Amino acid sequence: MNAIETFLRAKGGAFDAVLTMYHDQGQIAMKLMGFDRGVTMLSGFPFPICTPAHGTAYDIAGQGIASVGASRAALLLAAEMAGAAKVGNRAA
Repeated sequence: MNAIETFLRAKGGAFDAVLTMYHDQGQIAMKLMGFDRGVTMLSGFPFPICTPAHGTAYDIAGQGIASVGASRAALLLAAEMAGAAKVGNRAA
């Protein structure tokens, strides 16, 4: 399946997530689909790393116009992953 079809199907709800091998493979499509809710997740660590998919927005800093959507989504995903890991560790 090509990247365009993959991201269009994901946008339509066919997938819960899309895994890309490199940052730039997924970032452009994700930003176009939901700039204000996109989350970048890094794996391979014993703790969750989740960040907003957008940059730091220095151009609007201090103006009170930034959306917290992606930051909120990143925090909630990290908390969910940490909670799931904690439950998983207890079961082991």
